Amino acid sequence: MSSATSDGRLPPVGQEHSSTSQVQLDGEITGRPIERGMSTSHWLGTVRSNPLLDYRSSEELPSKADMIIIGSGLSGALTALSLLESSNPPKSLVMLEARELCSGAIGRNAGHCKPDIWRGFTEYSKLFGNKEALRILTNEGETRDALVEFIESNEIQCEIWNGKTMDMMMDEETANKAAENMKAFLAAGGDARQVDITLNPVQAEKLSRVKGAKAIYASPASTLHPWKLVEFIIKRCLKLGLQLHTLTPVLSVDGSDNDWTIQTKRGTIKTPTVIHTTNAYAAALLPEMKKTIIPIPHMCNLVYPPSSHSGSKSLKTSYAVIYKEGLYTINPRLNADGCILVGGVQPNQHHLEAYIEEKKESRQFDDSLKDFKPITDSVKDLGTNGFEWNESQNLKTGFSVRYDRSWSGIIGLTKDQVPLVGAVPGKSGQWTSCGHNGHGMARIFTCSRGLAQLIQGAEWTKTGLPKCFEITQQRLNGELYRQNKL
Repeated sequence: MSSATSDGRLPPVGQEHSSTSQVQLDGEITGRPIERGMSTSHWLGTVRSNPLLDYRSSEELPSKADMIIIGSGLSGALTALSLLESSNPPKSLVMLEARELCSGAIGRNAGHCKPDIWRGFTEYSKLFGNKEALRILTNEGETRDALVEFIESNEIQCEIWNGKTMDMMMDEETANKAAENMKAFLAAGGDARQVDITLNPVQAEKLSRVKGAKAIYASPASTLHPWKLVEFIIKRCLKLGLQLHTLTPVLSVDGSDNDWTIQTKRGTIKTPTVIHTTNAYAAALLPEMKKTIIPIPHMCNLVYPPSSHSGSKSLKTSYAVIYKEGLYTINPRLNADGCILVGGVQPNQHHLEAYIEEKKESRQFDDSLKDFKPITDSVKDLGTNGFEWNESQNLKTGFSVRYDRSWSGIIGLTKDQVPLVGAVPGKSGQWTSCGHNGHGMARIFTCSRGLAQLIQGAEWTKTGLPKCFEITQQRLNGELYRQNKL
């Protein structure tokens, strides 16, 4: 398995997952969140006493509401807040969550908001044209700026770190592809002033502390505790009138335009407006998305670094470690407990794909998977040969590295690599922001705010979102967004 796309381009940030096998990408499989036995992410494992986990605003479900949001992750929470703080808030807003609060993809990620400043240009340009590709990359920077401003202005205690992340090219092939991509980005008018480039391998190794680094492209990013961010938003929403019901799986959405009946395991609710923020699970309630959103499990590993990389000697930034055989994302918890979260598509990813393929009807939605040995072996290989964490080389005294545990989360891929935002075609009163491709932290803040504007009557141009994000019947048919590719 390669970290590069089939025609030799580097993958956009967050789109490394798009190299998943074509068999799975062609499948039209739908499923719901499993209700028991799910793996415990680092985020969910640190909030087990929080009363919001299983919060219900009332013992019984209300019989009706002005608006209903399905899903309590960052998309659902931010959409709710945007609606409730608008000049024309809904009189009643209900949020339904199948499991515990924020227990889907956002509650299972590596806590990294890494906007794609330049890396995805040639791939997006191939799909959408130069102008739209630049809009996508600009939007990601705007999303991170909005997230940081919101956290800092509200003094949210979610362990945020802001700095520059390093994209490290680990062989000549990836280094050459990166250089070609940057050249094309600049030629199209891209702004690389925020990117610090190191092309000398000796300097790259010294800066990164990773053996074998050939080149570095460093750009702004943030890390944080995403569940604690959602907690803050939900608490504010509850004060503004949100009715939250966790552990309330939705079974169906039936009816006709602006007259919808939501069937749950705890009863039914009627509403004119349904907002789907269910990401990888969207097709379970919106079967028209079967050709568009593909669910794929991925693993995240938690590592406690050795003494050689702890305390004053700890890593000072996050990374993408890019080989031609695979890619690791590295997120050190710099303003928190110091552990390191490792994700991405490692060289052993094909073993995970083969495991899923054996029983893909159930395994594509199964986030009970933990400690998947081939992926953990890849992480250990990076620790030994990249960071040189093996005890015999680095440690005379102190703690050795501990590869603690790992968990799974379900990513919602789209075939054109961008999210589905807006009004569901043919179903007046139903809306969505789904399919964030494992890259939601760098898209949700602007997508959710834009969705709230659309629900309240704004035209697409007012959202500031790239046009290719808009859900259309053509995209639901499995066709790619088309425009004049200038």
